[in-house]
Amino acid sequence: MRSILDAFMRAGLYCLMPRVIALSFLPLMLMVALAWVLGYLYWDAAVSGVRQFLEQFSLLASLWSWMEQLGVPDLKTVVAPLLVILAVTPLVVVVSLFSVSAFMTPGLTRMVAERRFPTLERKRGTSMLQSLLWSLLSLLLALGALLLTLPLWLVPPLALVLPALIWGWLTYRVMAFDVLSDIADGSERQALMARHRLSLLGMGVVSGLMGAAPGVVWASGALFAAAFVLLVPVAIWIYTLVFVFSSLWYAHYLLDGLAQLRQPKLPMSSDVSEATVLREEAVESALPQRLTFDPSDDQGHRPGHTG
Repeated sequence: MRSILDAFMRAGLYCLMPRVIALSFLPLMLMVALAWVLGYLYWDAAVSGVRQFLEQFSLLASLWSWMEQLGVPDLKTVVAPLLVILAVTPLVVVVSLFSVSAFMTPGLTRMVAERRFPTLERKRGTSMLQSLLWSLLSLLLALGALLLTLPLWLVPPLALVLPALIWGWLTYRVMAFDVLSDIADGSERQALMARHRLSLLGMGVVSGLMGAAPGVVWASGALFAAAFVLLVPVAIWIYTLVFVFSSLWYAHYLLDGLAQLRQPKLPMSSDVSEATVLREEAVESALPQRLTFDPSDDQGHRPGHTG
C-alpha cells in the first residue's frame, strides 16, 4: 500500500509538469478533431433517430403524457441527446485510453525512468505489434463483458460499480503492458503483472472512477446546448488527463517493482557461510573466557618442582 500511495503522489506531481501538460495536448487535439467531425456528420441524425424511437416506443407513451401534465411538454428533446451521449461515452473513453497509451505512455515511462531509475536497463522485451495485439484483445474482452453485464446496469448500485470494474480492468491491462513493454523482458513483465495483479487492478478501478467525472460535463453539454461545443473539448481533456495520470501512476509503481525485482541477490553458498560464521561467533562469545598460561610460569609451578 505504501508503494501505491507513493506512486500516486508522484504521478500527481508529475501531472503538474509543463512537459506533461504539453504532451497531453496531442491526444486532446486528435480527439477533439475526431469528435467534431463525427458530431458534424452524425449528431443530428443520431439525436433525431433516438427521438423517433422514443416517440414510437409504446411503453413510454404514458410517461410522456404524464410529464406533459406536470408541465414538462417536450422532455424527449432532453432525453434523446442524453441517450446519444451515454452511447458515445464508452467510445470516447476507449479512444482516449488508446491515444494516451500510444502517444504518451512510452514518453512518460522514459521520463520516469530517467528521473528516478537512471541505471535501469531497457530490455525492450515487447514489439509494437505484440503491444497492439494485446490492447485489441483486452478491448474485445472488455467490450464482451460490457455487453454481457448491460442488463445489470439497470440496478442503481451495479450501474456505478460495473463500469468502473470493466474500465479499470481494461486500464490495468493496457497501461501495465505498455509501461513494461519498453523496459522489461517477457519473463519480468509476466512476473510483475502476476505478483501485483490485485494492486494493478485496484489502481485501474480508481482510474475508472476518476474517469466518471467527465460525465457531469457531458450531461451539462446536453442540458445547455449553446455551450455544448465548448464543453466537449473540456470533457475530452479531462478524460485525457485521467489517463495521463494513470499512465504515470503505473509507470512509477511498476518501475519501482522492476528495480526491486532486478536487485542482485547473494548466492546460496555465501548466505550459508555467512550464517555459519555469525553463529560460531555468537557461540564463542557466550562461552567463558579461556585461561592463558605463561610458559615460564607453567614451568615454575609444575608439581614436584621445589625451586
